[in-house]
Amino acid sequence: MAIFLSFFFLLLSSASASACDSCLHQSKATHISKASALSAGACGYGSLALGLSGGHLAAGVPPLYKDGAGCGACFQIRCKNPTLCSSAGTRVTLTDLNHNNKTDFVLSSRAFMAMANKGMGRNILKLGIVDVEYKRIPCEYKNQNLAVRVEESSKKPNYLAIKLLYQGGQTEVVAMDVAQVGSSNWNFMSRKHGAVWETSRVPNGALQFRFVVTAGFDGKWIWAKSVLPADWKTGVVYDSGLQITDIAKEGCSTCDETQ
Repeated sequence: MAIFLSFFFLLLSSASASACDSCLHQSKATHISKASALSAGACGYGSLALGLSGGHLAAGVPPLYKDGAGCGACFQIRCKNPTLCSSAGTRVTLTDLNHNNKTDFVLSSRAFMAMANKGMGRNILKLGIVDVEYKRIPCEYKNQNLAVRVEESSKKPNYLAIKLLYQGGQTEVVAMDVAQVGSSNWNFMSRKHGAVWETSRVPNGALQFRFVVTAGFDGKWIWAKSVLPADWKTGVVYDSGLQITDIAKEGCSTCDETQ
């Protein structure tokens, strides 16, 4: 684990000279009529996805999905049709994997229409595919901490699967450990898929977690000291007591300083 993390941070540091807070990308976006198709997607959020951004959901291509590390990432997307679209665009949360290489994003119809000027939402829907520019932006959850949902597949004392929800900042969780509260005996967890992490080495008692997240030019540990009670139950969402607010730098040639 230590070797892997050192190598990971070295790679991030090597790109720091050309790194930006916001890289502006040019691509295309299309839409899907049912947001439920995106909420039930590869990230595994289910109906909880609707609480992440009010139904403004998106599926992203593999470089954005990042084998699940990109789940929950927030983006600002602007349609480039000046007749139909506003300069502000819309903000979306990535909840699914887009297998179609013709567009970087597949948006929920609500998010797609939100890129349009007032009264022109139906017009933009008729286009089907539009040219867009987009950038990664920090996720903001007012009065909402990072949360952990215990998945129904979890079985004491041999298996624990959890889903991370409401991750703030502009970061990705790249590693995760679990330990009994008060113990320094950490067991690593593996990404099962999307935002879901798992372990077959479940400590007894109340549980704490620590995360390695991308931050700045490198990365950092974040420690949630007491999250799951000793009598944790499946299907329940537990407050971690903390929120991630860090900003990870991107290596890019075009930085966008506007909001």
